[in-house]
Amino acid sequence: MRIVITGGAGFIGSNAASYYLSQKAEVVVFDNLVRRGTDKNLEWLKRQGGKLTFVRGDVTNIKDAGKLISFFQKADAILHLAAQVAVTTSVTDPRTDFEINALGTFNVLEAMRASGSRAKLIYSSTNKVYGEMLDVKVMQKGNRYAYEALPYGASESQSLDFHSPYGCSKGAADQYVHDYGRIYGLDTVVMRQSCIYGPRQFGVEDQGWVAWFIIATTLGKKLSIYGDGKQVRDVLYVEDLVRAYDMAIRAGTKTRGGIYNIGGGFKNTLSVWTEFGPLLEKLFRRKLMAKFEGWRPGDQKIFIADIRKAKKEFGWEPKMHVTEGVTKLYEWVTTNKVLFM
Repeated sequence: MRIVITGGAGFIGSNAASYYLSQKAEVVVFDNLVRRGTDKNLEWLKRQGGKLTFVRGDVTNIKDAGKLISFFQKADAILHLAAQVAVTTSVTDPRTDFEINALGTFNVLEAMRASGSRAKLIYSSTNKVYGEMLDVKVMQKGNRYAYEALPYGASESQSLDFHSPYGCSKGAADQYVHDYGRIYGLDTVVMRQSCIYGPRQFGVEDQGWVAWFIIATTLGKKLSIYGDGKQVRDVLYVEDLVRAYDMAIRAGTKTRGGIYNIGGGFKNTLSVWTEFGPLLEKLFRRKLMAKFEGWRPGDQKIFIADIRKAKKEFGWEPKMHVTEGVTKLYEWVTTNKVLFM
C-alpha cells in the first residue's frame, strides 16, 4: 500500500505514518515542520526504518502543493491532516487559519484532481462544524453537562453551524471535500473528529487540552480552565482514530462519499475539570490547583459524537477506554519529559 499524509509529522500524522510503516506500506510524509514537535516526530519516524519519504512543503503554497501530484498518482490512500488546529489562534489570526484550513484543503483537492488519482482521500474534519448546537437542550447533571434527549450524542444529521473562524475554515474544507467527491468523482471521506489524544501530542493551552493538562502538570506550570470545568467532551485515543482511517480505506466503495462522526462516543466522555481533575490527581498523586477563566468563543457546554454510523457502515468503534488511554498518555509524557523542556 502507498500512503500520502499531509501534516504527516504532526501528532495524528506521525501516529498514522508509524502505523503504516509497521504494516510495510510506502509512506510519504508532507509537512512544513512549523508546528512545535514536528521535527521530533519526524526523527522518530525516520528511526523506525521502512519505506518513508519526507517532502517538505506547505499546503498553502500552490507550488508546494504541486509536488503532491506525482505522489497522488501512485497513492492508494491520502490522509489530509495538515491544519491549523486551535480555535483561539483562529480568532487572533483568522487569515492564516483560513489559508491553512480552507485554501490548503482546496490546493490538496486540486492536486488530487490534476493527478487523476483514484486513491481514497480521508479528510480530518472537526465536530466544531456543528457550532454551539443551540437547538439542542442541555442540562446539568451532577458535576457535568448532559444532553436532555440525545442518549448516543449528536449524529451526522445535526445541523451545521460554523462558529469561530476555525469552525468556518474547517467547515468550508469539510464541504469542499464532500463536494469534490460528488462533482469530480474523487473518492473522499470526511471524518468529523472529536477530542483526539495520545502519544506524540505536543499539546498547548489552546489546543490538545487532554495532553496539555498532563504536560503542564508534569512541568509544574499553572492550569487555566476556560468556562466552569463541567463541559463534557467525548475523547478518542489516537490509535483508535488511525484504525478508523484504515478501516474506512479498506472498506472501499462502502465509505466513498461518506461523512462520519469519529470520537469516543457516549462510552468515552470526560468533563474538562470536574472529572479530569480528579483523574490527574490520582495519576500524579497530589492535589492540583487551577485558575478559572471566562468561556472561549464557540465553546460548547457539551459535545458527544454519535458514532453508530461508522460502526454500521465499516465496522469501527473505539477499543481504548478513556481511563486507560489517559493513563497511557500520562506514562508517555512523564517518561519523555525532556521532549517538552
